Amino acid sequence: MDKTEQDRLKKAAGIEAAKLVENGMTAGLGTGSTVRFFVDELGRRVKEEGLEFTGVTTSRRTKEQAEGYGIRIVDIDQVDHIDVTIDGADEVDKNFNGIKGGGAALLWEKIVATNSRKIVWIVDESKVVDTIGRFPLPVEVIPFGERHVLDRFKERGYNPVLRMDGQGQPVLTDEHNHIIDLHLERIEHPQDLAQDLITTVGVVEHGLFLNMVDTVIVGDPNGPRVMTNANK
Repeated sequence: MDKTEQDRLKKAAGIEAAKLVENGMTAGLGTGSTVRFFVDELGRRVKEEGLEFTGVTTSRRTKEQAEGYGIRIVDIDQVDHIDVTIDGADEVDKNFNGIKGGGAALLWEKIVATNSRKIVWIVDESKVVDTIGRFPLPVEVIPFGERHVLDRFKERGYNPVLRMDGQGQPVLTDEHNHIIDLHLERIEHPQDLAQDLITTVGVVEHGLFLNMVDTVIVGDPNGPRVMTNANK
């Protein structure tokens, strides 16, 4: 699939997801390339339809984009609940287990998601897989002692790589932490892996989002299709 077609499918999924945001809602606004199309559509609805809602964002870059459209953005601690959070995902399988954090926003994404009444992911069809793991699993770590965390991950066979930016410096998250990407190919036991990662000292959060999402909107060549998690 070329990038033009992929963007077309992402845009279609984003426009479909924007229909879920209604007047008076508090909505979580995710991060990533598909979410950018979603926020663009929300901006159009604010301007043309008079849509009024409060947004909570999962990254500073989404906050800047949304505020550019005049969308009211508040800090997560200023609201007592979030009606719906709409975000992207790097992979999602048939059991509604997903990997997120390709954009290095996984910690804020998970905090917003866990405080939401409903979670919706918007993806293009290339993100829907049989088994998660081909996309490198992001793990957010504090910089202090990260070399020891890397060594532990190597010992466990996780094939860790510290994520670097274009200048050869470690990528910084919005909380000024670093990201270690685990090149696993297949994650057969995601719950066990999640437990192992989160109990490793120095790890802040990991990009496994397991059975959290309620609905996945997939950008499909024949039009957006919806996957509904029957276990939620």
